[in-house]
Amino acid sequence: MSAAAQNRRPRRNRVVRALAAVGTGAAVLALPLIGATAASAAVASAPTATTPSTTLAGYPNNLDGWIRESLAIMSERHIPGTYNGIYRNVIRESSGNPQAINLWDSNAAKGIPSKGLLQVIDPTFKTYHVVGTSFDIYDPVANITAACNYAAARYGSIDNVHGAY
Repeated sequence: MSAAAQNRRPRRNRVVRALAAVGTGAAVLALPLIGATAASAAVASAPTATTPSTTLAGYPNNLDGWIRESLAIMSERHIPGTYNGIYRNVIRESSGNPQAINLWDSNAAKGIPSKGLLQVIDPTFKTYHVVGTSFDIYDPVANITAACNYAAARYGSIDNVHGAY
């Protein structure tokens, strides 16, 4: 093979590799824009070892899913509240951290710190626990649902709570 022919093959391979890289990059950028449901479904269905991707009821295992699952339970039990009311209070109370615990306020000074997404104390959680939810105060759905049950009894709805309660 002549020297000129030997140089063409690597150049063509470089061009092919460059086109493949550009095409792959464009596809990666375009997938979110065109709504590649197959790709996102594959990623979403792969559970991690520490956190499942959905709750036992099939809701996403994240703040949105916990609120939606709580609202479904609340609806069955006729506990008033809206997504926006719950979300607003969760963000204010715990920034969306289901493991949040307040170790500095007056409740903590009495030995009963506020816990979970909506910063509920143990006696309130036990009193307003909703049947069908976990007895774990740190369980996001149980915490939200019990807190909303308490807020309904005390304020008419979680929607009426605009500060510490």
